[in-house]
Amino acid sequence: MSSADHLCALHALGTAGVTSRPATSAESSRANRRWWDADADDYHARHGDYLGELDFMWCPENLREADVRLLGDVMHRRVLEVGCGSAPCARWLATQGAQVVGFDVSAGMLRHAVDGARRTGVVVPLVQADAEVLPFADASFEIACSAFGAVPFCADSARVMREVARVLRPGGRWVFSTTHPMRWIFPDDPGTGGLTARSSYFDRSAYVEFDAAGEPTYVEHHRTLGDRVREITAAGFSLLDLIEPEWPAGHYREWGQWSTLRGALMPGTAIYVCSKPA
Repeated sequence: MSSADHLCALHALGTAGVTSRPATSAESSRANRRWWDADADDYHARHGDYLGELDFMWCPENLREADVRLLGDVMHRRVLEVGCGSAPCARWLATQGAQVVGFDVSAGMLRHAVDGARRTGVVVPLVQADAEVLPFADASFEIACSAFGAVPFCADSARVMREVARVLRPGGRWVFSTTHPMRWIFPDDPGTGGLTARSSYFDRSAYVEFDAAGEPTYVEHHRTLGDRVREITAAGFSLLDLIEPEWPAGHYREWGQWSTLRGALMPGTAIYVCSKPA
């Protein structure tokens, strides 16, 4: 769901209201491409110092791949980052010896990825693409990963799972993080207003912001834990682990709806660790 600190994109796109309703793949892709193009500069002004330029952060709870190694040994492995944004994760993986390709639907975010490569000297191939239709050959990667990228923004996330399975080699690993599904029950508020349930966990309607003509300007899709597990297994993956990071002691930075207050009471992130059978 959208957080209150994205006013620049709201104004740029003429967002006039918010609703919950079904949204098609075409609507979601078009809206989110425009949204992230409009918000890219402001997003990095707000969060660039936290994301870093050569770092792999799984979630606002400060869980780093350098510490948890959910992807396993990446040395000389072909890795695909799904929804790479400005690609700090992809660049970090490259420093670990991985052969990385990053893709994102937003040209604005990829422009920041190019800028990051220039500043750090770490260059990875970048592709503009939609996660529901991956422009890669079958079995062309050994690992796929996504830190809050693509999956919740796609109307047909089951198709995303099938596409990732298609481009992974047998024995490949797929790890991705999203907002924890239970957070959809509550308002997108890091304070006390975000502690009272307002919506049904079982309402799969998309969160849609729209302009004066009713055209979506931002779309995000909700899936329950059960929905997500079924999507994963239907694509042929085995679910190895489901990680719900706890809020770390001494961590006081807010990120949208993430805060010390809420983090002490409920999970904010779900990380799915999957493998494609050999």
